[in-house]
Amino acid sequence: MTIGNEIVSGDVPNTNASWLAQRLERLGIDVQLLVAVPDEIPRIAELLRSQAREADVVVVTGGLGGTPDDVTREALAAAFGVGQEEHPEVAAELRARFDRDPGYAVRWARLPVGSRPLENPLGGAPGFVIENVYVLPGLPAEMEAMFEIVERELPAERPIGSWRGKYRTTESQIVSVLRDAGERHPEVRVGSYPSFGPSGSEVEVVLKSNDPAALAAATAWIEQALADAIG
Repeated sequence: MTIGNEIVSGDVPNTNASWLAQRLERLGIDVQLLVAVPDEIPRIAELLRSQAREADVVVVTGGLGGTPDDVTREALAAAFGVGQEEHPEVAAELRARFDRDPGYAVRWARLPVGSRPLENPLGGAPGFVIENVYVLPGLPAEMEAMFEIVERELPAERPIGSWRGKYRTTESQIVSVLRDAGERHPEVRVGSYPSFGPSGSEVEVVLKSNDPAALAAATAWIEQALADAIG
């Protein structure tokens, strides 16, 4: 979940979601939903409540700064029906680091009751964990650095491997191969992504699975099947 009016409006690309989805898949976590939400406490809280019940883990980015539209801490507190409290150790560290304006920075230490702070190695505002929700900064560099710290805690299983191949063809020419691949190899996810450029039509075929043997078998089959179909 990416929080921010600038994301929902399209003013800023949602690169955090793409980066996190790729990293989570490498860990073996099957990503079910990518969503962007405006800086509105009721909407954030409602969506978080439903997703925290349905998912093993929810990763949230954005809204941890000190401007009026940074409402993620308040929204998480509302989602879990708790108040906010200042974490003394976090507040002391922020006052020491931001001694020119400690009153501004110390607000970042008011986290939802029951949450655990997460150190921000590249920035000021800390992230936090509450139940199965991990809250990270919105700035990509800060988010990525914090994720490196917490990824070992996530409920990862077997890494999801992938195979990719690009072909000068159209989806209509290879649709039967894609359908057969899914039926023959149900443990493997099959995707196709067309593009059109000056040189003509091209399709990227992607296979994904957390079963290495199944992925290898599907790869061998589809490479031959695509060669036969395209000629």
